[in-house]
Amino acid sequence: MKGILQMFHAPNEFRIRTGPFGSTDDYGPNGAFKLKRCGRTYYMVASTGLGWEHVSVSSETRIPNWEFMCFVKDLFWDPEDCVIQYHPPKSLYVNNHKNCLHLWRKIDFDFPIPSTHLVGFK
Repeated sequence: MKGILQMFHAPNEFRIRTGPFGSTDDYGPNGAFKLKRCGRTYYMVASTGLGWEHVSVSSETRIPNWEFMCFVKDLFWDPEDCVIQYHPPKSLYVNNHKNCLHLWRKIDFDFPIPSTHLVGFK
């Protein structure tokens, strides 16, 4: 995707602004966010550091599904950004919340993407 502007941004309308997780728009994409969708409350924590953009996505009642993770990807990144979910070696697992998934994008790096014909018909 070289040459395409890639952008990590905050959906400030969902930003938590008070309490221990509160932040302001001055934090850029970093901060905690809360939204309700389809009768569920979801929490997202966005951060940048060590060359990565990261958003954790959780709900108190269930693991976020594929549709919701795509929705979150579109909230924080542009349509042409490649964002991934890792399945690390078991020895590197960190599980601080049973209903949490993570989205990642390496800054200044284009992830290799398999050809679409390996997945199916486009």
